[in-house]
Amino acid sequence: MDAMPFTRPVVVMGVSGSGKTTVGAALADALGLRFVDGDALHPVANVTKMAAGIPLDDADREPWLDAIGAVLADGPVVVACSALKRAYRDRLRAAAPRLELVFLEGARELLAARMGARPGHFMPTSLLDSQLATLEPPTEDEHPLTVDIATPVADIVAALAERMSHD
Repeated sequence: MDAMPFTRPVVVMGVSGSGKTTVGAALADALGLRFVDGDALHPVANVTKMAAGIPLDDADREPWLDAIGAVLADGPVVVACSALKRAYRDRLRAAAPRLELVFLEGARELLAARMGARPGHFMPTSLLDSQLATLEPPTEDEHPLTVDIATPVADIVAALAERMSHD
C-alpha cells in the first residue's frame, strides 16, 4: 500500500548554516510539496540590517513571521525558517495549527564552517553566536523531528520522508 501524501505545513528550522534551505527543498521534493525559502520573505530592511552584521530584534521579525504564517496557512508546504524562539513558533502555529517542525541541530564549528563557505549570502558568520544565543530549541510538547546536521542530506531527507509518510 502506498503512503498517504503528506498534507501538513512543515517548517524546517535552525540557526543560519544548519541547512534549512538544502534540507527543506529536498524534503519538499520528496513529499511532493512546494518549497518556500523564508529568507525570501524578509523585508528589505531586515536583509540590510543582517548584511551589516546587526542582529534582528523581535519587532524586526514580526512582519516576516506573519508573511511565513500566511504561506503556511495556505496549504501543505515546506518552509525554511529559523524560528529560533518558542514565541516565533507559537506565532507560526497560530497561523497553521497543524504545523510540523523539523529541527536541524549541529555543532557550532560545523555551522561556522558552512556559513563561511556560502559566497554572497547576506548572513555573515559574525551573527552565528547571536543566533545560537537566541535559539530556544523546540521542546517535547512541540513534537519536533530533530536531526543532526552532520548526517548526509540524502539520509536526513529519506528518514524524514519515511517518518512523515506514517503520520
